[in-house]
Amino acid sequence: MTGASSGIGAALARHYAARGATLGLVARRESVLHGLLAELPGEHAVYSLDVADSPAVAEAARDFIRRFGVPDVVIANAGVSVGTLTEEAGDLQAFERVMRTNVLGLVATLQPFVIPMRRRGSGRLVGIASVAGIRGLPGAGAYSASKAAVIACLESLRVELRGTGVKVVTIAPGYIETPMTAVNSYPMPFMLPADEAARRFARAIEAGVSYTVIPWQMGLVARLLRLLPNPLYDWLFARAGRKPRGLRL
Repeated sequence: MTGASSGIGAALARHYAARGATLGLVARRESVLHGLLAELPGEHAVYSLDVADSPAVAEAARDFIRRFGVPDVVIANAGVSVGTLTEEAGDLQAFERVMRTNVLGLVATLQPFVIPMRRRGSGRLVGIASVAGIRGLPGAGAYSASKAAVIACLESLRVELRGTGVKVVTIAPGYIETPMTAVNSYPMPFMLPADEAARRFARAIEAGVSYTVIPWQMGLVARLLRLLPNPLYDWLFARAGRKPRGLRL
């Protein structure tokens, strides 16, 4: 599981460890990872790396498989969120960082496990998307684009693996209490605590659902957003709150 050091990732780690799972925990912050490891029952592996470094991700995957075998579940959770404006030349670097982490990092995380799971005939490949990927949010072009790409990428993989026994699960969270949302100054309806979100994510993963929005109320909102004609959507969201510019984990 990537992005394991805080927020949803840490909550999922606690949830699965409490149920006896052996975990491979990936994040950039080594000291925080080891602090989490000290809290968890059982035997686990930690890998301090950036998911944008695909060779390092591949080596971590090989090491985990050597030590523990092919995992039952792989969760590509690592992501960064950033307020961006296309008019700002300085934000090009932020666009690049978000796409490299949120999209290419997801591909790098899942790729090493596709063939081993397919050979075994079972497994769950899970990607954490966002309701922000359903329609482009003002001031969040990079993040919305990355999560839209995640949804499409996972859908392609799901069809590629149809009939193999390997399930591809796309989870699009709404607002979850994490460091990523803590910087937002605008209203965030239906917000879930990270621990409750982890429980709901785990249920969806176990069921092998192809796509779900959590919480369900945001799923209704997401469906409505898809149906809004562009002029109405533009009028409503031109007035919406925006994430502050500057990279956030």
